[in-house]
Amino acid sequence: MLGTEGWCQSDPVDELLRAKSNPLILLYGASIAGYIRYDIDMSKNDKPLVWLHGEVKTPPFSQVSRLEAGFLLRRLQQGECLGLPQSRPMPSIGVGCHELRIRDAEQNWRIVYRIDNDAILILQVFSKKTQTTPQSIIDICKKRLSKYEQDKQG
Repeated sequence: MLGTEGWCQSDPVDELLRAKSNPLILLYGASIAGYIRYDIDMSKNDKPLVWLHGEVKTPPFSQVSRLEAGFLLRRLQQGECLGLPQSRPMPSIGVGCHELRIRDAEQNWRIVYRIDNDAILILQVFSKKTQTTPQSIIDICKKRLSKYEQDKQG
């Protein structure tokens, strides 16, 4: 049975809670104090997800792809290192950055994330239409990481 603490006004968290795929979700706001926290039966060793941007919901994800995304994110939370074909490193964004690769019936989805010691940071969710990641996506992810680090410093 799901139990929650805190509050939320955001669709990404609501959708992921309904999918029952992520036991702890943190949504990043204007500052570190802007996190929204949910505790749902989580092991002490599991890392929380910190959403800097993006959402995984149906639509535009199909239900199957949304569940796959939740399953892969859960594996990351439990400390599993994913490799190809599910995930690949994104050193062009930063150290510890990767992209989850999720095939949908008509689209290829990417979830750009960074693995920190204490959390999994979600930087961007987008539909990939070309073989290379657009420079605009790389730039925005770098900006979000920079802002996150500044806010974290105080």
